[in-house]
Amino acid sequence: MISMGERIQAAGGCLTAAVGAGAGLALWSVGVEGRLRRFEQSPDWSVLYAELPLMVLGGTAAALGLWALAHRVLLRRVRSRR
Repeated sequence: MISMGERIQAAGGCLTAAVGAGAGLALWSVGVEGRLRRFEQSPDWSVLYAELPLMVLGGTAAALGLWALAHRVLLRRVRSRR
């Protein structure tokens, strides 16, 4: 059976991934109109099929990396107190 602590930990990881994806999307959206129309009249579609997924995945990876680091630090503090 899964304990309540494991469920909270899993929910925290999922929430962190969602926040990271949102942060990547927000960062990508800054100035997207200028990037979409880099050249005179032809749209640059690589902004949508390359930059957008990379920013969302990068934001997710960065957030999960920070979450894992914080989790490891907190786990060490709890174990050192015992």
